[in-house]
Amino acid sequence: MHSFVSRRDFLLKTGVSAAAANFVLSLPSLGWAAATKERKQRLVFIFSPNGVIPAHFWPEKTGTDFELKRILNPLADFKSQMMTLHGVCNHIKGDGDGHMRGIGCLLTGIELFPGDVQGGSDTPAGWSKGISVDQHLKNKLQANPNTQTRFGSLEFGVMVPERADTWTRMSYAGPNSPVAPIDNPYQMFDKLYGQTKNRALLASVLDDLTDDFRKVEQLLSVEDRRMLQDHVSMVRELEKELKSEAELQSRKGDVGHAVPKLAANVEEKNDNIPQITRMQMDLMVNSFAADFARIATFQITNSVGEPKMKWLGIEEGHHHLSHEPDSNEAAYEKLIKINTWYCEQVAYLAKRLAETPEPGGGGSMLDNTTLVWTNELGKGNSHTRDNIPFVLVGGGLGFKMGQALDFKKVSHNRLLMSFCEAMGYPEKSFGNPDHCADGALTGLV
Repeated sequence: MHSFVSRRDFLLKTGVSAAAANFVLSLPSLGWAAATKERKQRLVFIFSPNGVIPAHFWPEKTGTDFELKRILNPLADFKSQMMTLHGVCNHIKGDGDGHMRGIGCLLTGIELFPGDVQGGSDTPAGWSKGISVDQHLKNKLQANPNTQTRFGSLEFGVMVPERADTWTRMSYAGPNSPVAPIDNPYQMFDKLYGQTKNRALLASVLDDLTDDFRKVEQLLSVEDRRMLQDHVSMVRELEKELKSEAELQSRKGDVGHAVPKLAANVEEKNDNIPQITRMQMDLMVNSFAADFARIATFQITNSVGEPKMKWLGIEEGHHHLSHEPDSNEAAYEKLIKINTWYCEQVAYLAKRLAETPEPGGGGSMLDNTTLVWTNELGKGNSHTRDNIPFVLVGGGLGFKMGQALDFKKVSHNRLLMSFCEAMGYPEKSFGNPDHCADGALTGLV
């Protein structure tokens, strides 16, 4: 019998739940990782909106002798593990405004369907005509028993509007099939660790999960035991936060009369963006450690997103500021701060992955994960889709990191093809084949 199957049977016979088994089987002492030497590869697409300030974003020099500008400086500790790709452009035309085509075609590389979503004075449009590269790679990995995971891919969000329109979706399961991100960390927790019927039962559910982990703890190596303990600590922290939320909701409801349903308080939710972002990123790291998925998207707000970054001393919405001319020095400075904050979040995720040992392998999880930070626009006030920001961090794709490259306005379809090729699934084209004739990008490996 295959060692993976026998070990899983053994764990289940000890009374360990399927939720617990999914984590411990990814540890080298007991799991699938011990039964296969194939290297894991992970790919994460991180989206922030409304373009960047090019003069404070792109390095002046190409090659390995590049200096990080102000916006990218939070990634200084990862300079040898990062790559900037200037000159990669979204050449997709057709229906929809610049923001709609910016996000809707970003990972699909193909036009939007005609539709009834009106953006500015441009032609209205609908959803994308094709699958996005994250879902394409998910399907490839899930079709291979050696790379199959519980979820295949996970779609994280932070304050993505509830409305479903072209501006709010970057991931597509196929033509006309947008994939909604989960922007509530508690819902994501439920997805990862079981659908809790109500909050009152959550404590006992987590207690059972912790007990399950304790049953197998003595079977693990010292390194795996430490990783398991870290995982349990994360579960406990989420338990505390969930209990606090339940108690708060209970107090709000006990006011002696029916509590009216209020419209969403954007500013109150807005102020929680930093905390929610970190919670979601921590969940992502733990989901990767448990090998729940090897593909993920992380969408912070949406195209034309209007977060008000009061924690930076900024009262105006991001999208509003992005339309200000460069001559507006106050707005210009605020936009630099906003984009620097987004970079800090990428750096936080990179740090969490770098400090987490790779389960069943050498090095860190960042050595086997590539973060792709991108945007729907190259610059907000011009709505250009030339020089789309693409910053890569981590060794998952096997690219030659520690360099700044300039591709002189190539189609971003070719970069999507490069992602497929680096993940072991080369394609002759991706998205609109008219933009793929020259094949995957050269100079990345």
